[in-house]
Amino acid sequence: MAKRKIEIFSAGCDVCQDAIDQVTAAACPSCDVSVVPMTDIKQAARAKALGVRSLPAVVIDGKLVSCCSGRGIDLAILRSAGLGRAG
Repeated sequence: MAKRKIEIFSAGCDVCQDAIDQVTAAACPSCDVSVVPMTDIKQAARAKALGVRSLPAVVIDGKLVSCCSGRGIDLAILRSAGLGRAG
């Protein structure tokens, strides 16, 4: 049986550690779980190419999992909340 490659992209913060703990606990013996530090420039570039926009993020077998995609900042929402305007 082939191993499933699970990568957790992490900023090294407590929120990321919680995700690492949850994914590791849920992994089966055929899951190869690794933590990818975003402090590594090559890994950060790879994460961007995979579509990672916020952390933590999980990639399974080379694909960003849907629960980890489509997030990140939205300037339109930030502007509507007051960004760029005097208080």
